[in-house]
Amino acid sequence: MSTSEKMEDAVCLRAEGISKIYPGTVALDNVSFEVKTGKVNVLIGENGAGKSTLMKIIAGIEQPSSGKLFMGDSEVSFRDTTEARGNGIGIIHQELSLFPNLNVYQNIFMAREKTKGHLKLDNKQHVELTQRILEKLEHPISPDTLVGDLRVGQQQIIEIARNLVQEDLKILIMDEPTSSLSAQEVDVLFKIMRELTAEGISIVYISHRLEEIMRIGDHVTILRDGKYVVDEEVSEISVPWIVQNMVGTEKTYKKRERTVDWQNAETVLEVKDLTLPKSGGGFLLDHVSFHVKKGEILGIYGLLGAGRTEIFECIMGLHPEHEGEVVLEGKPVKVKSISEQIDRGFALVPEDRQREGLVQTLDIGKNISLSSLKNYVKRPFVDKKKENNCIDEEIKDIHIKVSNKKLPILSLSGGNQQKVVIGKGILTEPKILLMDEPSRGIDIGAKTEVFDIINQYGQRGLSIVVISSELKEIIAIADRIMVLSNGKKTCELIGDEIKEDSLVLASYQGHHGH
Repeated sequence: MSTSEKMEDAVCLRAEGISKIYPGTVALDNVSFEVKTGKVNVLIGENGAGKSTLMKIIAGIEQPSSGKLFMGDSEVSFRDTTEARGNGIGIIHQELSLFPNLNVYQNIFMAREKTKGHLKLDNKQHVELTQRILEKLEHPISPDTLVGDLRVGQQQIIEIARNLVQEDLKILIMDEPTSSLSAQEVDVLFKIMRELTAEGISIVYISHRLEEIMRIGDHVTILRDGKYVVDEEVSEISVPWIVQNMVGTEKTYKKRERTVDWQNAETVLEVKDLTLPKSGGGFLLDHVSFHVKKGEILGIYGLLGAGRTEIFECIMGLHPEHEGEVVLEGKPVKVKSISEQIDRGFALVPEDRQREGLVQTLDIGKNISLSSLKNYVKRPFVDKKKENNCIDEEIKDIHIKVSNKKLPILSLSGGNQQKVVIGKGILTEPKILLMDEPSRGIDIGAKTEVFDIINQYGQRGLSIVVISSELKEIIAIADRIMVLSNGKKTCELIGDEIKEDSLVLASYQGHHGH
């Protein structure tokens, strides 16, 4: 298809009034979005803005709660990815969806197999087409190589190749396609993207890397909190404009009163040169150092994949291969296992409360006392009275709304389940409380209550480290914020230095490929 003047503003897909509601969360709220033909259509927004949800709806992975999709003048709806693919829509996921036990050509032609007659697979054609597409991508990998033997960057190339063999491709959605590519591989990808748009194929491009957007994008649309904010030609905008529209200005959380006496407060935790190697080369964490004072709330902010959760995992003993030093109350700690770290005074509120924070077969009370059982043991028995008193005090202290602690844990709302996970950590009487996304998946009222609990324990002298992807939350709650980007610490802000645009810009630093 030749690029004509007429195509300048032609639209190949239109989403009108799309909403997507999950239990307890509005992921998309009446969003309209146009995909311009033969253009790189950039979709941008903070973590949780709704970008991936919108793309999953367009690609047939999710169904909208309300709203319509149009291709040309016809309304369309896709029950699954096969139907979307039949209409010329391909998607490259941020999370790789390859089969490691199959070879390269089997992965590329999965669900797109060529046959001889009705029954026999035409593997000769598969191999030839695979070689051709990988040469175009400047990655002449052997079609017979097992995908599990490839490094992550090469697997990303295979994921891209899978979509490029699709016949009648009209729209290619790319969700963070460069996250594991080198600078050189990014250059090749951008060259291919320009060839595709020249053929009239439309690209929807999601990226956290602002300079990439300015370099490859034609048109940008910004989402915030599941709502459409603005769209504009890339030639008309700048990086500060993007940042300003992404973060907005409305404030929803009361800022914490900072009470730590910085000069005289004792340093409870010091982490020096924490380094975690990445399989296949490079680092997940690259010489990260920080400290936490008594009664201080330290915030850690960064984009997905910046290395935030890995810091907690190293401190808790999940990565014995890490390097660097952890010092608790002035004494170096040999990090070996989670149980040892809990005994020393570390407690973790994990990001995934269902899988890692709760035991779903136990009742509410048992979940609360689980990590501190050793405090109630009178050999060979458990002192039930003492255990029950501690559970009751904790329920009262952090306002868990429950009529009976013997009820199943899943009978509680998300916010109250989260309080149980926090209570469980606090009952171990920690010196350091590590909280990974403590407000994820809970409603605004429950969030405010969780922040009150964090403040309350900070004022009692507990040192707390909080990871959050939500800018407004972390600014409201933290005394000091460390920003990570690509496994490196890019800045540390305190008091009045903490501003949304400074945090966003620091979180995008160093995103030039690896």
